[in-house]
Amino acid sequence: MAGISLHVVDVARGRPASGMRVEVFHLGPVRQLLASGELDAGGTLQHEIVRQTLPVGTYEVLFDAGTFFADATLNISDPPFLGIVPFRFNLADPSLHYHLPLKITPWGFSIYRGA
Repeated sequence: MAGISLHVVDVARGRPASGMRVEVFHLGPVRQLLASGELDAGGTLQHEIVRQTLPVGTYEVLFDAGTFFADATLNISDPPFLGIVPFRFNLADPSLHYHLPLKITPWGFSIYRGA
């Protein structure tokens, strides 16, 4: 199955990052918005991009961590340490699925290509 999927976990509170806003772009000659929305109760983006065959190229996902954590009942700084968290990656094989799990706190994050 081709496509890009996202799964975000708020490890500070030990639960999915439900409600976090995300945007997915293809960075060709013109930056093109492919998907945007809020993560569902499971911390995933429900969008057809999950099943689409996408062209080889560079992509960027923007995670709005600053707003997400500012809206949470956590004691964080104003402005928050993290704002928009960008992740840029290259899609080399359009036949493969690119799953991007993000583990995040108000002070740091880890992202990788999962299975």
